[in-house]
Amino acid sequence: MADATLLLTAVEQGDPHAAEKLLDLVYDELRKLATSKMARETPGQTLQPTELVHEAWLRLVGSASPKFENRAHFFSAAAEAMRRILIDRARRKLTQRHGGGFERVDLEEGQDVAAPGADGQLLAVHEVLDKLAKEHPVQAEVVKLRYFVGMTNEETAKALGISLTTTKSYWTFARTWLLHEIEHS
Repeated sequence: MADATLLLTAVEQGDPHAAEKLLDLVYDELRKLATSKMARETPGQTLQPTELVHEAWLRLVGSASPKFENRAHFFSAAAEAMRRILIDRARRKLTQRHGGGFERVDLEEGQDVAAPGADGQLLAVHEVLDKLAKEHPVQAEVVKLRYFVGMTNEETAKALGISLTTTKSYWTFARTWLLHEIEHS
């Protein structure tokens, strides 16, 4: 990943070709993450993984001289971009629907919460995630990468530069914390 670090520095310094080279280097990984995330979405989604990657990429490097400190920071920014795209789409769909009943949805590993469908669950997690980030920033990053991007525990640990055991612990804590906040809000 040393090449990516060099390219991230070049992007930050405004090299016009560095962003394209960086995309070539990380595209397959971003596409895999988007495919994983979209596979867990409700059937009938119109957003395709390629579209999610391209929209996220435009948000990441579309601004003048984006700054990425390292690989972890880059993937965290990619996760945040994907999160924002998915949230925007969920809000638009819920606004268009004007209602819809509640159903039981699964946050993972047998823990479920009442939420208005998958879009409602996505929005519910989004709403409390900022609060989690203020109190437990690394755990919130784990949620972004696991829930909004679809990374595995192993991929999340690698992206954040923390151990697999710590990642699993943070994920368990964050899921419990989020469910508690959602149920009591």
